[in-house]
Amino acid sequence: MVGEAVRDRLRSWERREVVGLAVIGVLVVGGAAFWYLRSLPQQVKIEATGPSGAGPGANVPAGSASPSASPSASPVEIVVHVAGWVQRPGVYRFQAGDRVIQAIERAGGARKGADLRSINLAAVLVDAQQVVVAKAGVGTSTSTTGSSSGGTSGTSGAAPTQELINVNTATLEQLETLSGIGEVLAQRIIDYREEHGPFATVEDLLNVSGIGDSRLADIRSDITV
Repeated sequence: MVGEAVRDRLRSWERREVVGLAVIGVLVVGGAAFWYLRSLPQQVKIEATGPSGAGPGANVPAGSASPSASPSASPVEIVVHVAGWVQRPGVYRFQAGDRVIQAIERAGGARKGADLRSINLAAVLVDAQQVVVAKAGVGTSTSTTGSSSGGTSGTSGAAPTQELINVNTATLEQLETLSGIGEVLAQRIIDYREEHGPFATVEDLLNVSGIGDSRLADIRSDITV
C-alpha cells in the first residue's frame, strides 16, 4: 500500500513538472517573439496632401509639377500714336504683338484715298511708335518708333525719315494728313497765312480758329515753319 501511494505521488509530481515546464516554455517562446518583433524596423505611413492643403486621400491632378502653379504673366501694354489720314487720329493702347493694321483699325480705319501701299500693315507695333497714314499722292505713310536710335518698323527694316510738313508752304491736301486736321482747319491755316503772312513759329498756329494747345501738341512733331 505504501509503495503504491508513493508511485501515485511521483506520477502527480511528474505531471505538474511537465505542465510547469510547458508553461515556462510558452512564456520563453512568447517573450522571445515579442522582443524580436519590437526589434524590427517600424513602417511609417505617409499620406499624400493635395496641392491646396487638402486632407489625406485628396486627389492630385495628373501632371501637376508642383503644389502651387506660377501665375501667367500679364500681357505687356504699349502706347502708339496713330496720325494722318485716318478717321480718329490719336494715342491708343495696344497689347504687345499687335500689328500696324490693328492700330489703323482702332483709329476708325483709313480715310478714303489713304496711301496704304507704302506702309507695312503686318509690322509688329512697339511702345512709343507713331503710325502716320498719308493721303495717296501726298507724302508717304510711315511707321516710326520713339526710340533714341530712330529705329522703325517697315517692310525692309530700314529707318525712313518722316518728312515734316512746312505749314507756310503746305498744300491743303498736305495739311489734311496731320493728326486732327481736316479740310476745314487746313483751309483756315492757309487763309490765315495768306492774310497775316508766314507763321514765325509753330506756336503761331494757336492764332488759327479751331487750333488749341491739345491739337497743336498732336501735330507739333510733324510740322515746321
